[in-house]
Amino acid sequence: MSAKVLVALRIKASPQRVFEVFTDDIAAWWRPNALFSFTPRSPGVLAFEDGEGGGRRLVERLPTGKVFEIGPVRVWEPGQRLVFGWRQASFAPGMDTEVDVRFEAVGEETRITVEHRGWETVPTEHVARHRFPDAVFLRRHGEWWQALLAELSKAATSG
Repeated sequence: MSAKVLVALRIKASPQRVFEVFTDDIAAWWRPNALFSFTPRSPGVLAFEDGEGGGRRLVERLPTGKVFEIGPVRVWEPGQRLVFGWRQASFAPGMDTEVDVRFEAVGEETRITVEHRGWETVPTEHVARHRFPDAVFLRRHGEWWQALLAELSKAATSG
């Protein structure tokens, strides 16, 4: 069974603009959530950056100056699709989730769809899941993604 979150929102901007704000300005619209922090020292500042070997990655820069790699970018198709790994510092090997973001033109708007999958690899007892049953955890995580997309929409449509 696949445990995933699926949320979507229409934004009054082009797919290219929404992609650019999502990737270039993530620090401007991302809102930390105490339930879903990446490290015990979070929150830091998120950024997509070039990694070793030329690949991109999503990182959190902590106030201490340390950098935590949340995950590698697996697909980078500006204005169309973005896929990246998502790990918290407490994840054991094999506990990897993935975020798949699609940007689709709908008239003069963009439908952004976020699918955050792979939560079945993280046991219910794990600190990242707060012992929430699947339905409760996935609903709470989905609500957070909805709030994040609302902030992205504000950032993408502001002057």
